[in-house]
Amino acid sequence: MKNLIIAVGIFLFAMILFVTGAKDNFWNAIALSGLMIYFWVFEVIPVYVTALFPMILAIPLGLLNKEDLASSYGDGNVYLFFGGFVLALGLEKWNVHEQVARGIISVVGKSKSRILLGFLFSTGLISMWISNTATALMMLPMATAIIHAMPKDQQHSKFPIFLMLSVAYASSIGGVGTLIGSPPNTQMASILEKNFDITVDFFSWMKIGFPLSICMLLATYCVFYFLLGKERKDTHDEFILHKTPWTKDQKRVVFVFLGVVFLWSFKDLLVPILGFSYRDENAAILGGILLFLLPSSEPNKKLLSWKDAEKIPWGILILFGGGLALAAILEKNGVIEQLSVLFETMSNWTFASLVLFLIILAVFASEVLSNLAMVSIFVPIVAKFAIELGIPMEQLCIPLTLGASLAFMLPVGTPPNAIVFSSGYLHVNQMVKYGFIMNVISILLIFLFTLLILR
Repeated sequence: MKNLIIAVGIFLFAMILFVTGAKDNFWNAIALSGLMIYFWVFEVIPVYVTALFPMILAIPLGLLNKEDLASSYGDGNVYLFFGGFVLALGLEKWNVHEQVARGIISVVGKSKSRILLGFLFSTGLISMWISNTATALMMLPMATAIIHAMPKDQQHSKFPIFLMLSVAYASSIGGVGTLIGSPPNTQMASILEKNFDITVDFFSWMKIGFPLSICMLLATYCVFYFLLGKERKDTHDEFILHKTPWTKDQKRVVFVFLGVVFLWSFKDLLVPILGFSYRDENAAILGGILLFLLPSSEPNKKLLSWKDAEKIPWGILILFGGGLALAAILEKNGVIEQLSVLFETMSNWTFASLVLFLIILAVFASEVLSNLAMVSIFVPIVAKFAIELGIPMEQLCIPLTLGASLAFMLPVGTPPNAIVFSSGYLHVNQMVKYGFIMNVISILLIFLFTLLILR
């Protein structure tokens, strides 16, 4: 079946080029972007490989010059993510994430409802600063250990389902809290800066992302608390995760991490004092380099070695660059201009109804389409439409991007969904049932925050 899907995609791509003679850049862009979207939707090859298509086809088809292509794959936000991955690697290597999670869980208590609260907020807070995928991968073993500690007759109750969903949902919810928490966030910021000279910096995003994330975590807990029923009062001593003393290496990694967060958060205040400007990726790379320079308590070793870097999800960086290249192809060859015509029927809509439509579109489209691909495709179109309406494009693009990361119904909706589904504790019908409730809540909250903060 996969080979058949691949054959169909390549055949359609070749037919468009054959019929048009491969001389019309508009149709060349349609062919290449259609092929990439088709392969992303069906995932017949790794999504990271699909993201490399512009590298070999964009220049021969006349869609991008070498400068545009290089700037897409070498965009500053690619390095922002790289720096964030290195920081995440340091936190993971020295088990800082476990210290944070254990501390929160030991504070909230050992009842089932409080364990859910602890996992939701520990996962969500960690995911604000490192990849939502990495967060889900780190927290899943801890959640599994909790389930295994339960009596056998309780391992198939509602609690394991909601504990697993807590890891999946909180990883995505926390990811919208900061600019680096989830790839679509930085993808949108890169597209707006690259194509429209609009800057969405770390603090600007956090003004809406952080409070939305906290409210979503609270709403998720309230839903799970209600659905847990009588189990919410159950208490087990085996749920206790004992705290261990902080090591010197953990403290050093946290010091570097907090230093980078400080540089991100107070950039506007620090630039006049320092006498030079810097970007978010500069701070992230600085933090990453420091982890390779600072010594650990182990003899003749640093906090990170290059061998540790093998664990960095390099494919995400390629996927990010490919998404930017796709956006540039659509923008520079007239495709976005033509697609924006489809939005003309909504030109008389009120701002509120327009925002609500875009949020619903983003949330449910991301259930079947990569959220990164969704943002790459729709943000340039929506930005162009906002210009025509005279609306600040951030007011439409930010809620669209937020919705892209908050798809909860299907395993393919987000990487955390897929990771948690692989545990075997969930069935698709359970994810669909509870995920639909969370989708509706996320749509309403994004809509409310957009009207209160961005308008």
